[in-house]
Amino acid sequence: MLSQTGNRPSQARRAGSRLDEIARRGMDIALSSLVLLLCAPLMVTLAALVKLSSPGPALFRQQRVGRGGRLFWLLKFRSMRTGGGGPSVTADGDNRITPIGRILRRTKLDELPQFLNVLRGEMSLVGPRPEVPEYVAHYTGEQREVLSVRPGITGPTQLAYRREEEMLKGKEDVVAFYLQEILPAKLAMDLAYIRARTVWGDLGLLLQTALLMVRRG
Repeated sequence: MLSQTGNRPSQARRAGSRLDEIARRGMDIALSSLVLLLCAPLMVTLAALVKLSSPGPALFRQQRVGRGGRLFWLLKFRSMRTGGGGPSVTADGDNRITPIGRILRRTKLDELPQFLNVLRGEMSLVGPRPEVPEYVAHYTGEQREVLSVRPGITGPTQLAYRREEEMLKGKEDVVAFYLQEILPAKLAMDLAYIRARTVWGDLGLLLQTALLMVRRG
């Protein structure tokens, strides 16, 4: 009897976690489908502007590390010139960024194609920001806990570090500064988020993101 009683809280937590996961995935599918439908004309227009502004594809594809350490191709509207090389992180004023790309990055419209990543189950609307494999290789064992959930388009770190490019501006070695100063702080924030995340909390973060975008517009 004692053993059965002792298992009940654990079973309840697992059941609650499953229900939370189902609700979150349902929200991801419904909202990402709605955004893609409503924004389809805008996305076609942006793709044409990107193509006309500089040589190269309209979409930028980059391998990122997703849930469970699985690699996936993250999608964005291309905001940089092709073939420029350089670091994966971008500082404000980077000469690789095209004129239309500056607008896309400032308004976050370059991230609209990521709703396709959400619909395909590679990402969630809310979650830790996915990193490139070369940066994930620097994670400690504890930091790798952020890979236990789907990465997100928005989340606490995306809101807190929305001016990350300005923070990197003028740094002699942007990659070293990112790895030593910014990334550990972002991972600490993401770990705190995933350990206390709820669907209602995610809805609140989506609302904050929407309000910030309206203010920028």
